[in-house]
Amino acid sequence: MDHLKLPMNTQTFLDTMKEQFNQSPDLVQKVFQMEGQSIIVLFISYQVKKDRLERELLEPLTQSRKPWTNQDLQNKIPLASSSKEKSIKKLTEQLIHGNICVYIEGESEAVTYFLPQQDHRGIERAETESLVFGPQMSFTESLVTNLNVIRWRLDTEDLVMEKMIVGERIKSEVRIVYLKSLADEENVETMRQRIRDLKVAEVEDTSVLGQLIEDSSSSVFPQLLFTELPDRFCNSITKGRVGVMVDKSPTMLIGPMTLFSYFESTEDLYMRWNMGSFIRLLRFSAMFISIILTPMYVAALTYHYEVIPSSLMVTLGQSRANVPFPPVLEALLLEILIELLREAGARLPTKVGQTMGIVGGIVLGQAAVQAGFTSNILIIIIALSALASFTAPSYLMGTAIRIVRFPMIILAGAWGLIGITFALSFLIIHLLKQKSLGRPYLAPIYPLSLRDFNDSIFRLPFQKNTRRPLSAMPKDKQRYSNKKSHEHKDVDPS
Repeated sequence: MDHLKLPMNTQTFLDTMKEQFNQSPDLVQKVFQMEGQSIIVLFISYQVKKDRLERELLEPLTQSRKPWTNQDLQNKIPLASSSKEKSIKKLTEQLIHGNICVYIEGESEAVTYFLPQQDHRGIERAETESLVFGPQMSFTESLVTNLNVIRWRLDTEDLVMEKMIVGERIKSEVRIVYLKSLADEENVETMRQRIRDLKVAEVEDTSVLGQLIEDSSSSVFPQLLFTELPDRFCNSITKGRVGVMVDKSPTMLIGPMTLFSYFESTEDLYMRWNMGSFIRLLRFSAMFISIILTPMYVAALTYHYEVIPSSLMVTLGQSRANVPFPPVLEALLLEILIELLREAGARLPTKVGQTMGIVGGIVLGQAAVQAGFTSNILIIIIALSALASFTAPSYLMGTAIRIVRFPMIILAGAWGLIGITFALSFLIIHLLKQKSLGRPYLAPIYPLSLRDFNDSIFRLPFQKNTRRPLSAMPKDKQRYSNKKSHEHKDVDPS
């Protein structure tokens, strides 16, 4: 198909285009004979706006009494987005994306007009990342709409939106978004090179693209952040990070990221600094509780009775008197039960899913205790661990924490506190080795940067938050003057 080029006679051109579309009935071919010349109009029936096609293209075209040329088409047809193509392959791609092709027999090029009929949902409230404070809008599946939202929020000529095409069989438009004066050139080039070097048939979604370009595909921890919130995306861009958008995907990708970035929320910025810091520290505590609480229960009841207070030992003994399983098996059964309830609730319709999660958890938990499969105390511990994992603003990070808990329970049942220590050591070593776009994943802990604690571990007042996080490697590290941020110019009553 690459060698097929214009000019062609009318019949050859029509036959060639039909063959390219496998004789599809959706390809509309209109031939007009005017002033001794043949003019062919091609388009896919359901991909163009027919009212504008009739009014702005066909009427001016058929009412003229003079022969047409390509230059006349571009000058006299009142449509702004026009281009010329001589390759049949390029014409085919243009038609697929909602263009109209006008070919005058004998010309060496065809003129195309972009007039797509794009059906997509409007801007709605975010579903997977809910906020109490701040903007409630989310991205959509329309790349044009998403670009408008970002341009509206980042109203500066410094904003760069590089266009790339990914996919050898089914092509998708990809945009790399960053602020030229802030984003580190190495980060931008790393993102650009990884996307450019992809050899894949198609990219279904931004999340698929993220898996293809991340540093380590074997790790359970996400290395690039996915979000559907425009404010979180734009906030990351203003810190010097690089964003990626994929057409037909409502999710955006951001990098480089650190482990602590997945526990941040833009909501922390919209509330007072002490409240934001408290909630952020609460999320970190919840992550540790979710990982360690159930394994500690298993280790204590299997090997380390001495760490259990004597007053609690009697209650534990009575609770587990009728349980026939060892603590490790008991914990694994309940963890699997919780995961089944969570997955069933997520897949069922919203109202049914909520009922399934609440009623199913209560009924099955009570039945398990009465049947002697588990103890009351373990149900409380499992429920607390599950709740703690849901506090992570990132769904992928919450899932990673729940997955990590399973091998820790098994090691706790095999070797007690030694097994937990071994698992935690392995986890820390694994996280130390991880990178995001080649940048350290555990920053600002490793390498140590006390200045970045403000943007990761806690949040200080805006008057003291005058520097951008170094983990993003911004060109301009200073947000604004620290001295001027403390100036107060009150109205003089005199």
